Amino acid sequence: MITKIYFIEDSFDYNGENLNDDFIAGSEKTLINITNELGKNKNLLIKVFNKTSVTKIINNVYWHNISQIDRTDKPDFLISMSDANLFYKLNGRKNFLWSHSVQNLEKFIRKKQLIPFIKFRPVMILEGDYHFKSRSLLTSFFGKKILKIAPDYDFINTKIDINFIPPQNAIFTTRSDRNLQFLIQSWFKIKINSTKAQLHINPPYTLSNIEKEKNIILRTKGDKKLLIKELLNTRLFLSPGHIGEVFCLAAEEARELCIPIVTMGHGSLYERVEHNITGYIAQNENDFVKYSNEILNDDEIFINLRKNLLQKKNTRNYLHVKNDFLKLLKIND
Repeated sequence: MITKIYFIEDSFDYNGENLNDDFIAGSEKTLINITNELGKNKNLLIKVFNKTSVTKIINNVYWHNISQIDRTDKPDFLISMSDANLFYKLNGRKNFLWSHSVQNLEKFIRKKQLIPFIKFRPVMILEGDYHFKSRSLLTSFFGKKILKIAPDYDFINTKIDINFIPPQNAIFTTRSDRNLQFLIQSWFKIKINSTKAQLHINPPYTLSNIEKEKNIILRTKGDKKLLIKELLNTRLFLSPGHIGEVFCLAAEEARELCIPIVTMGHGSLYERVEHNITGYIAQNENDFVKYSNEILNDDEIFINLRKNLLQKKNTRNYLHVKNDFLKLLKIND
């Protein structure tokens, strides 16, 4: 018996062939990776409806433009990515709403989610402890489940040269609205004791002259291979965290490449770091600066943290995510 699992989302034009492209962000990576893994199961029929301009079967996953929905083709499970209004286009026998953001009740209403949420009664899929705790009863009334995601296999399969000590490069590969200003303010203080260190940040951002003088460098965004190469030449991943950060895949990618992380632990960032084992969770800006300088300047501290990270490498991949997802749906496969 074939079980139909369909996904629906309406962000922009992409499909499963775009996994490695630079315009694909965390939520799109998640959709491609989970459907690719589900497509390996012969007794599952996996379809994605989104804004793709090409109708195509990719890794046994059927990618269709959202305009091609056949309402008579009712799936056993329908997963809407972030938007309850999409259930009006197609309704499953069991509905799930996969959230990629923190939404209080006011925002839930403002984004016009409340009425379709009540009408279609979806169970919420959330990506971690912080995400779960921050979701109110009213915006998860029909149930909420945690499904922790994972990095792409390209990060997992990358070999780490344990004899290589990276230069004093720090990196920030998340969005600029995720407390970048706090990071830059702290970087000025970090530079006092790490004079040769560089901080590489994501575009778009306009660097001031003083920021350039402090060795803050705007990254050139490219495909995944370029990102991995850049991360492997990095000694420290810096991310203060943010209340809107429900998983921070960028931090998980860095962790998979055995790069220590220093964070303030805001949002979900406390879930990405084991303090004093894989990095540091600072309690204040002074600690943030101190921990950063320790990793940048002390090879022994860096090597010990990387050694711990190597022991945890490839402990979660999309096979684990798929199995947890099927358990969440209560499918024994």
